[in-house]
Amino acid sequence: MSGREWLDEATRLVLTTIDGLADEEFDAPVPLPGWTRRHLVAHLHYNAEALRRLVSWARTGVESRMYAGAEQRGAEIEAGARLPVAELRQMVHESADALAADLDALPEAAWANQVVTAQGRTVPATEIVWMRTREVAVHAVDLDRGVGFEDLPGHLVEALIGDTLKRRIAQGHGPALARWLTGRTSRPPELGPWL
Repeated sequence: MSGREWLDEATRLVLTTIDGLADEEFDAPVPLPGWTRRHLVAHLHYNAEALRRLVSWARTGVESRMYAGAEQRGAEIEAGARLPVAELRQMVHESADALAADLDALPEAAWANQVVTAQGRTVPATEIVWMRTREVAVHAVDLDRGVGFEDLPGHLVEALIGDTLKRRIAQGHGPALARWLTGRTSRPPELGPWL
């Protein structure tokens, strides 16, 4: 299964999960501190829009950052969380479809063009597919509506684990993770969510 196939499958999974929620279930909390399902769905929408800006950058060569600043991301999510549920549902579907169309239309040569992530990493446009896959796959689980990591393709789970370890090690958590993963402690390190 290719990266794009993972993205399409994980997108279908998260959207199906969102569609299965009753309107009143959008107010329930999720495992991310201070967030409800409303926040999570708003985040998924605005993340797709932010990644569309990176696709545009890769296509045109005109710099288009994911966010104008750190405050934009948080402000969008908070504003989106206050929208009516029907509007949130429509937005998250439309932005997912629009991102897929943008990715489909990206010329072959543009995939190698460099863009900058919200964390300031310079990456080739090919990374956009993984960035979105990670978001929709992990957040399908975060919706806490019966989807678990066991519902994702095995190779995708392996890629998520590898990506998470790489990020945690870069944050200085390598020794604690090594102790836990090698059975030198039974208690997993307190790391908090990174996504």
